[in-house]
Amino acid sequence: MPISTQDIREALKALDSVRYAAGDLHAAITRIVAVTHDLFSVDGAAMMLIDTDLVLRNVASSDDRLADLEDLEVRHGTGPCVTAYQTKELVSSDDLAAERRWDGFPRAAVDRGLGAVLVSPIPYGNDAVGVIAVFSARRHAWTPEGELAVIAFTDLAALLIATTMQSEQRGEVAQQLERALDARTLVEQAKGVLVARDGVSARDAFERIRTEARRSRRKVADVARDVLQEAGARHAAEF
Repeated sequence: MPISTQDIREALKALDSVRYAAGDLHAAITRIVAVTHDLFSVDGAAMMLIDTDLVLRNVASSDDRLADLEDLEVRHGTGPCVTAYQTKELVSSDDLAAERRWDGFPRAAVDRGLGAVLVSPIPYGNDAVGVIAVFSARRHAWTPEGELAVIAFTDLAALLIATTMQSEQRGEVAQQLERALDARTLVEQAKGVLVARDGVSARDAFERIRTEARRSRRKVADVARDVLQEAGARHAAEF
């Protein structure tokens, strides 16, 4: 049956116990994923948050195939979750077998048992910190009501994350996210240096940082810090 507005209301009501909670973020996230899965009556739901290398990682999922989704997007460097995170927009595919976006990702996803996907970014400040994704093993036509539902759930997740990040009692997930946000601040500053110095785009600047991190087997934040230190040294030498 299609999702109705009443279904969405009831699902959100079932999450009243975690709304405004500032306790165990992982437990709240797991609850949101479980209710999302039940609401959509699909094959899986997951929440991903960025790590210190600014890569999306599963923090809770209702199906083991979502680990494949994470692995595939990391391996290909693209996919619906990456796009939703980067563009801060809802991303959907009703039929991955017929999908022409994301290079080799769609075929690999179908081979892993993923047929359709709907992804919404989780806002935090002026940016995104992760996504909520639901998937079907078969073709699936996502309805406007379904899109509204997943946006509502990501907004709730964003509220929980913001509340928890301001709390003194942070769990492991919140601490990991804080480190990721610190890393992103460094990377954004380093990107600005490369854009101004070398005239490259922000995306190309990030790719330079990430490529060097992979080559040297270091964290992207460490590479970004080197860029900033080098820029500071050049500036000091000029004066």
